[in-house]
Amino acid sequence: MEHIQTEERLNEVIASPEPVIIKFFADWCPDCKRLNMFIGDIMDEFNHYKWYEVNIDEILGIAEKYEVMGIPSILIFQNGEKLAHQHSAFTKTPESVSEFLHQQLG
Repeated sequence: MEHIQTEERLNEVIASPEPVIIKFFADWCPDCKRLNMFIGDIMDEFNHYKWYEVNIDEILGIAEKYEVMGIPSILIFQNGEKLAHQHSAFTKTPESVSEFLHQQLG
Protein backbone atom coordinates (compact mmCIF):
# COMPACT_ATOMS: atom_id res chain seq x y z
CA MET A 1 0.00 0.00 0.00
CA GLU A 2 1.56 3.27 -1.09
CA HIS A 3 1.72 5.96 1.57
CA ILE A 4 0.63 9.33 0.14
CA GLN A 5 2.37 12.30 1.75
CA THR A 6 1.23 15.29 -0.34
CA GLU A 7 -2.07 16.60 -1.61
CA GLU A 8 -0.55 16.81 -5.10
CA ARG A 9 0.17 13.06 -5.08
CA LEU A 10 -3.32 12.34 -3.74
CA ASN A 11 -4.81 14.36 -6.60
CA GLU A 12 -2.79 12.30 -9.10
CA VAL A 13 -3.93 9.04 -7.52
CA ILE A 14 -7.64 9.87 -7.32
CA ALA A 15 -7.66 11.04 -10.96
CA SER A 16 -7.28 7.39 -11.98
CA PRO A 17 -9.80 6.12 -14.54
CA GLU A 18 -9.91 2.91 -12.47
CA PRO A 19 -11.30 2.89 -8.91
CA VAL A 20 -8.66 3.30 -6.19
CA ILE A 21 -9.05 2.48 -2.50
CA ILE A 22 -7.62 4.88 0.06
CA LYS A 23 -7.35 4.30 3.80
CA PHE A 24 -7.39 7.46 5.91
CA PHE A 25 -5.73 6.94 9.31
CA ALA A 26 -3.59 8.48 12.06
CA ASP A 27 -0.72 7.00 14.03
CA TRP A 28 -2.41 7.72 17.38
CA CYS A 29 -5.66 5.94 16.46
CA PRO A 30 -6.26 2.56 18.21
CA ASP A 31 -8.97 1.52 15.71
CA CYS A 32 -6.50 2.19 12.88
CA LYS A 33 -4.04 -0.22 14.47
CA ARG A 34 -6.79 -2.84 14.69
CA LEU A 35 -7.68 -2.30 11.01
CA ASN A 36 -4.01 -2.81 10.12
CA MET A 37 -4.18 -6.25 11.73
CA PHE A 38 -6.65 -7.51 9.10
CA ILE A 39 -6.35 -5.16 6.13
CA GLY A 40 -3.75 -7.40 4.44
CA ASP A 41 -6.29 -10.17 3.86
CA ILE A 42 -8.77 -7.69 2.40
CA MET A 43 -6.08 -6.23 0.13
CA ASP A 44 -5.40 -9.77 -1.09
CA GLU A 45 -9.11 -10.27 -1.80
CA PHE A 46 -9.30 -6.97 -3.72
CA ASN A 47 -5.81 -7.17 -5.24
CA HIS A 48 -7.00 -6.04 -8.69
CA TYR A 49 -7.41 -2.53 -7.22
CA LYS A 50 -4.66 -0.14 -6.19
CA TRP A 51 -4.50 0.63 -2.47
CA TYR A 52 -3.17 3.79 -0.84
CA GLU A 53 -3.09 5.32 2.62
CA VAL A 54 -3.18 8.89 3.90
CA ASN A 55 -2.16 9.93 7.40
CA ILE A 56 -4.57 12.78 8.16
CA ASP A 57 -1.94 14.45 10.36
CA GLU A 58 0.55 14.72 7.48
CA ILE A 59 -1.62 16.65 4.99
CA LEU A 60 -3.30 19.58 6.69
CA GLY A 61 -7.00 19.91 5.95
CA ILE A 62 -7.26 16.70 3.93
CA ALA A 63 -9.70 15.02 6.32
CA GLU A 64 -12.06 17.99 6.17
CA LYS A 65 -11.79 18.24 2.39
CA TYR A 66 -13.04 14.66 1.96
CA GLU A 67 -15.44 14.71 4.92
CA VAL A 68 -13.44 12.19 6.92
CA MET A 69 -14.89 12.84 10.37
CA GLY A 70 -13.64 9.62 11.95
CA ILE A 71 -10.74 7.29 11.35
CA PRO A 72 -9.98 4.84 10.06
CA SER A 73 -12.08 5.48 6.98
CA ILE A 74 -11.98 3.72 3.62
CA LEU A 75 -12.71 5.85 0.56
CA ILE A 76 -13.05 4.85 -3.08
CA PHE A 77 -12.18 7.37 -5.78
CA GLN A 78 -12.37 7.31 -9.56
CA ASN A 79 -11.82 10.10 -12.11
CA GLY A 80 -11.17 12.57 -9.30
CA GLU A 81 -14.48 11.94 -7.55
CA LYS A 82 -15.26 10.23 -4.26
CA LEU A 83 -17.51 7.29 -5.13
CA ALA A 84 -17.96 5.79 -1.68
CA HIS A 85 -16.93 6.28 1.93
CA GLN A 86 -16.97 3.79 4.78
CA HIS A 87 -16.86 5.76 8.02
CA SER A 88 -14.85 4.73 11.04
CA ALA A 89 -17.74 3.13 12.93
CA PHE A 90 -18.06 0.52 10.17
CA THR A 91 -14.39 -0.34 9.70
CA LYS A 92 -13.98 -2.38 12.88
CA THR A 93 -14.21 -5.89 11.41
CA PRO A 94 -12.82 -7.59 8.31
CA GLU A 95 -16.36 -8.64 7.39
CA SER A 96 -17.72 -5.08 7.40
CA VAL A 97 -14.84 -3.74 5.28
CA SER A 98 -15.05 -6.64 2.82
CA GLU A 99 -18.83 -6.29 2.55
CA PHE A 100 -18.50 -2.55 1.86
CA LEU A 101 -15.97 -3.14 -0.92
CA HIS A 102 -18.09 -5.90 -2.48
CA GLN A 103 -21.13 -3.60 -2.47
CA GLN A 104 -19.21 -0.72 -4.04
CA LEU A 105 -16.89 -2.54 -6.43
CA GLY A 106 -18.77 -5.72 -7.23
